[in-house]
Amino acid sequence: MGFNCGIVGLPNVGKSTLFNALTQTASAQAANYPFCTIEPNVGRVAVPDNRLDILAKIAGSQKILPTSLEFVDIAGLVRGASRGEGLGNQFLANIREVDAIIHVLRCFEDGDITHVEGSVDPVRDAETIETELMLADLDSLEKRLPALQKKAKGNDREAQSQVSIIEPLIAALKEGIPARKAIPAGEEKAVRQLQLLTSKPVLYVCNVEEDSAATGNAFSERVKEMAAKEKAEIVVVSAAIEAEVSVLEASERTEFLEGLGLQESGLDRVISAGYKLLNLVTYFTCGPKETRAWTITKGTKAPQAAAVIHNDFERGFIACETIAYADYVSCKGEVGAKEAGKMRVEGRDYIVQDGDVLLFRFNV
Repeated sequence: MGFNCGIVGLPNVGKSTLFNALTQTASAQAANYPFCTIEPNVGRVAVPDNRLDILAKIAGSQKILPTSLEFVDIAGLVRGASRGEGLGNQFLANIREVDAIIHVLRCFEDGDITHVEGSVDPVRDAETIETELMLADLDSLEKRLPALQKKAKGNDREAQSQVSIIEPLIAALKEGIPARKAIPAGEEKAVRQLQLLTSKPVLYVCNVEEDSAATGNAFSERVKEMAAKEKAEIVVVSAAIEAEVSVLEASERTEFLEGLGLQESGLDRVISAGYKLLNLVTYFTCGPKETRAWTITKGTKAPQAAAVIHNDFERGFIACETIAYADYVSCKGEVGAKEAGKMRVEGRDYIVQDGDVLLFRFNV
């Protein structure tokens, strides 16, 4: 089960620099001109989770395998992208394929780095991108609607259902309301199948100058106010600092960050926020060979959680032995949890909780 976040924004806002730091590679070309990223670059990064080390120490594991997220660096959009300006059509198609959007906003002044709009205004930039995505969604839905309406008049129930979803979405988009704020109650799954750009959850990342990495600045405060109105989340980072941190040894990072007044890297906060944005939780499997983290969507039942390890686990699912993370730690492992009565045997309807340590019983 893979989950990915698309990194979007106007050209020259620091997307590729952030991506390079996220993946600790130079696979995305960071250059001072628009469209330096012609193909979307993809990188998988480990999700930071201190629980892994603690569990592995208790279990005496030889290996630790964290869960991961995929980040896709998508080339800079420009005003008019929905009409094919710049490389708009290609990049809009790339955005449709991701699960969530990380919107990087330039929140720093630098005369050496050009801005396609001629000035720094992150709120304007956010509105520019959102408008282009809404226009693309509107165009997509308006092209589908006539054929569906025709089928609906012929009593095609599936078409009638789609029309009842699409018509209010079109009305909302025409009013400047993104699809994620206009999804009819109970129709979330159906709307996901429409692959609308503005139905995806959004995280705003404010790229500030190095001196503002710990506190933010006036630009990021404006974004914070905008995000609060949208009930969206923001993370303040300095892509330049993150690029430096990404090449340091683990032992050097903490000291470097503390010197800047930071408790953790901006990248860790972006990854964690992306994980939360996608409504994901983690469960663990522990043993002498390895302690491993597994990613599932919140609300996933035990058989489907087992399928993340292997499809056979779901097909032959019998039950799962379950220990809450806190109980595993306090009881110093599986044996102690069993003796303390903290291990439960759960069935098919059990909803796996974040931090559960699981052992699946199955028969194929």
